[in-house]
Amino acid sequence: MKKNFFYRIILPLSALAVVVLLGIASGSAKIDWQNFVHDPILELRLIRVAAAFVVGSSLALAGLLLQAVLRNVLAEPFTLGISGGASVGAALAITLGWHTVCALALPGMAVIFALLLLGLVLLLSAGKGAESMLLSGVIAGTVASSILMYIVSVSDRDDLAGLTWWMLGDLQVVETKMLCLAGGFLLLALFLIRYFARELNAVAMGSLNAWSMGVDHRKYTLFFVVIGSVLAAQTVALAGLIAFVGLIVPHLVRRFYGGDHRYNIWPVGVWGGIFLILCDWLSRVVCRSSELPIGVMTSLVGGSMFIYLLNKRRG
Repeated sequence: MKKNFFYRIILPLSALAVVVLLGIASGSAKIDWQNFVHDPILELRLIRVAAAFVVGSSLALAGLLLQAVLRNVLAEPFTLGISGGASVGAALAITLGWHTVCALALPGMAVIFALLLLGLVLLLSAGKGAESMLLSGVIAGTVASSILMYIVSVSDRDDLAGLTWWMLGDLQVVETKMLCLAGGFLLLALFLIRYFARELNAVAMGSLNAWSMGVDHRKYTLFFVVIGSVLAAQTVALAGLIAFVGLIVPHLVRRFYGGDHRYNIWPVGVWGGIFLILCDWLSRVVCRSSELPIGVMTSLVGGSMFIYLLNKRRG
């Protein structure tokens, strides 16, 4: 019991405290610790660390849900095309200037287009199994990427630089109001997933087992997929395209904490935030003269993990 408490509570919180201190203390500019209360650099880094935690935790939980529902360890928002759909909506909000008129335009468009693409994927793969849904997601994500490239090609020069950096993943400028909204939904999603953890376990066991346990497989599949899609969409609105977090973290957490969702939801959320804070810290300290986009760091690690898992499944 003490061992389980240490691994599930003490270890994640201790690791979170360490990476938060790293994220705040390190960077290209030094913090004036003698007058840190009024130091704007400290405030910016606190917001950045908070944004990294919310984005990483949201992506990890979205990956956990999609992998459980589809019963496929390769499923995550990026490979299913959900992030691609959200990116198209967010890019339209940026290029049309709607994000300057209304603060909710960017996250709203991201969520709407993510759900639209999700609906398309569900329609294409209806009754054909999880593998078909994954393949449909990859195809839909490729189409979304093509649309995104077209939007970039017709954008003004003023929008092009910000849009290009945003496509690579960016935590430099995060709106506080949007961050609070995303954090609020993350807490709500954590509560809902934990409350319906038994149903998630049943869905992850397949439709026949779910029905035998008295769980409506179709209803809860849609419920969990929608929550995962909204979690992924809000990360695109906050920080742009950040891939593979939803693939790496749930896979590693399941290996150490087991596959029972009653016990691994909290670790997935915390370790997802820890992973992205660490990647953000590395993007700032690896090359101090020019900061690396955080999406590049996650893709380097996640791409290697994706190839490993794909070869393992084939073997």
